[in-house]
Amino acid sequence: MSATRLLVLGVVRGFGRTHGYRVRAELLSWGIDDWANVKPGSIYHALRQLAKDGLLEASEIMDWPGRVDYSVTPEGDEEFFRLLVDALERPERRDDTLRAGLALMPALSRDRAVAALSRRLGVLEAQRAVLLKESGTARAEGLPPHLAELWRMRMRYADLGVEWTRDLLERVRSGEYELAGEDRDAFGAPGSRQALGAPSAH
Repeated sequence: MSATRLLVLGVVRGFGRTHGYRVRAELLSWGIDDWANVKPGSIYHALRQLAKDGLLEASEIMDWPGRVDYSVTPEGDEEFFRLLVDALERPERRDDTLRAGLALMPALSRDRAVAALSRRLGVLEAQRAVLLKESGTARAEGLPPHLAELWRMRMRYADLGVEWTRDLLERVRSGEYELAGEDRDAFGAPGSRQALGAPSAH
């Protein structure tokens, strides 16, 4: 559920105060049905659970029966950043968690994004070095030749992970993308979704 929690916290934080339908519409506009394992029903469940956990504050709207508005609590803000940094710096996380982290990366300062991606790169490079050593040992032990394809496949994925992370890290370091603190209305700033022309609440 960490990808869903991260996305929902991030969207509510971006709006400052909003309701479930708006969160769902925003996430669907990002195409999450293509790149994240997040179903519309799980969004509403996440909102209720996050409120129960004290990470969101839920307020019923008196002149709109049945509507509940949500805003991020200080504890929720702390959890949002924990999940976001974790998604970017830990390559063992599922792909949908990384994608959620990338979608919300502008909420981080540039220094914080660079630090998270640097740690990710370090882990990936260490994993690749271990894999290289293991593949050499496997060949030395005389495994059937076709099994070498397993090592080739794993090495290709390891190389790709290192190459992609290094490229992204260099682009973030060089100033690509607007990150937190660089523009008051940047994507990651609290309440920025209204400033960016988000749909109205009605």
